[in-house]
Amino acid sequence: MTEIDIGQSFGIYLPIFFFLGFILYAFRVLREYERGVIFQLGRFWKVKGPGLIIVIPIIQKMVRVDLRTTVMDVPEQDVISKDNVSVKVNAVVYYRVVDSQRAIIEVEDFKFATSQLAQTTLRSVLGQHQLDEMLSKREMLNKDIQQLLDSRTDAWGIKVSNVELKHVDLDKSMIRAIAKEAEAERLRRAKVISALGEAQAAGKILEAAEILHKREEAMQIRYLTALQDLATERTSTIVFPFPINLMKNWFTPDK
Repeated sequence: MTEIDIGQSFGIYLPIFFFLGFILYAFRVLREYERGVIFQLGRFWKVKGPGLIIVIPIIQKMVRVDLRTTVMDVPEQDVISKDNVSVKVNAVVYYRVVDSQRAIIEVEDFKFATSQLAQTTLRSVLGQHQLDEMLSKREMLNKDIQQLLDSRTDAWGIKVSNVELKHVDLDKSMIRAIAKEAEAERLRRAKVISALGEAQAAGKILEAAEILHKREEAMQIRYLTALQDLATERTSTIVFPFPINLMKNWFTPDK
């Protein structure tokens, strides 16, 4: 086969190859969780998908958008609490695209923008609370961060469904200070409980004394009980308490 024949054959098949390539490039398949934002000659045209769609080469361009929930790890942030305590905090943000058109048109890179906004929002919200609230009220802080972040990303077609604080790390010196404070609080509670117990015991003793003073038979029963307790003890010396009221008749002169 001469060079002329090869050139003619190539010229015949070239349009066929070009047409097949055009067909393969024009047909796109979008999964159930994907949408295609179509731009026609640089202007937004429509959102297509899922399924088989046609994108005209050169004239149209498609940008894929994933509608599934994305889990984004917020890098560790240095936060100064309201009571001037420096802590390191990181979190996890769950978000998804609800409007493909706005997610592509309104912001250059919605993933990067959401990440940066999450970092600044995390520092802003936590900086308004004290350290005790960061440690004990995480559910409230998660909700506050989620609502504020969701309101700001709404213009981008992004829905922030949940925010979870992962770690709140303190300096070693601050950990020791918190441990001393907790120990002091436990000692204070122990002293309060002991004082309340003594006050209740004193009240019961006073009630018992009043009963013994009013009823002589009660005093005699208490006397016999004390003798029984002494009899059961293994001691070399036994002291018998003798109630004074039993001797009043002996020392009372006869009239």
